[in-house]
Amino acid sequence: MIDALVVGLGNPGKEYARTRHNVGAEAVGLLVERAGSKFRAGRDRALVADARIATRRVVLAFPTTYMNESGQAVGALMRRHKLLDPTQLIVVHDELDLPPGVVRVKVGGGLAGNNGLRSITQHVKTQEFVRVRIGIGKPPSKERGADHVLSRLPKAERELLDLAIVRAADAVEVVVAEGPDVAMRQFNGT
Repeated sequence: MIDALVVGLGNPGKEYARTRHNVGAEAVGLLVERAGSKFRAGRDRALVADARIATRRVVLAFPTTYMNESGQAVGALMRRHKLLDPTQLIVVHDELDLPPGVVRVKVGGGLAGNNGLRSITQHVKTQEFVRVRIGIGKPPSKERGADHVLSRLPKAERELLDLAIVRAADAVEVVVAEGPDVAMRQFNGT
């Protein structure tokens, strides 16, 4: 039995690496490194790694579907590991509604136009999972949304997001070890 499933959202493939849309996947990749583990191909359309955070057993995952279909992997992983409490699912993702580099933790809430969250909600039948949100800022216009999330970043913004990825990984560790309320108090006030 595992205590939590931690999923980093993004798109597979080198062309999407290091884009704004993949910061969630990068944060989970950092957690895999910290745990001294490695991703392996899983049966559920995801790369997975077993790890310990504090005394808790977790599965770290990166869906190999495109972000808009992330729920296929997440739903299957939740069923495989018999996770019934939605707060055992921690999703790390990019957030247009937060300024670049800001990290926030919340439980439940709306989808904020994130199709990865929409897909997960459809497959797990609830929005009450934990989210670790990494701000990427809004595009100049709605028409430029896809370009904004999928394009390479200027160096200064990339450095800001690299720091946010570390902070997001720290936030996941607090959520797993001490619960989302402690993580919200610790990360949402700064």
